Amino acid sequence: MKPDLKSMTRKELEKLKADVEKALDRVAAKEMKAALAAAEKAAAAHGFSLAEITGDAPAEKKTRKSKTGPKKPSAPRFKNPENPDQTWTGKGRQPEWYKAAIAAGNTPEQMEIK
Repeated sequence: MKPDLKSMTRKELEKLKADVEKALDRVAAKEMKAALAAAEKAAAAHGFSLAEITGDAPAEKKTRKSKTGPKKPSAPRFKNPENPDQTWTGKGRQPEWYKAAIAAGNTPEQMEIK
């Protein structure tokens, strides 16, 4: 039985529209559920879960091996003129003895280890 749309009021048409939208949503949800089940079944047939294929869950993580060995400590480039046991590689923050020596008039070339 087909409704006669021309004889319906606006209110009746809006209710019919809402009913049709609800029915479409139910059918779409049912079809989506069936499609999901089919996709999971197909993934399982190949030995995967659907989450692994779609990237939602991480697959087994492969660890990378480092191509280089451990870093070697840098050789010292500067030494304290007053205490030769204190050295600095020239990297990172300047030590207090280096700052004090520069302030006292020494040049970096004078403190450089040759």
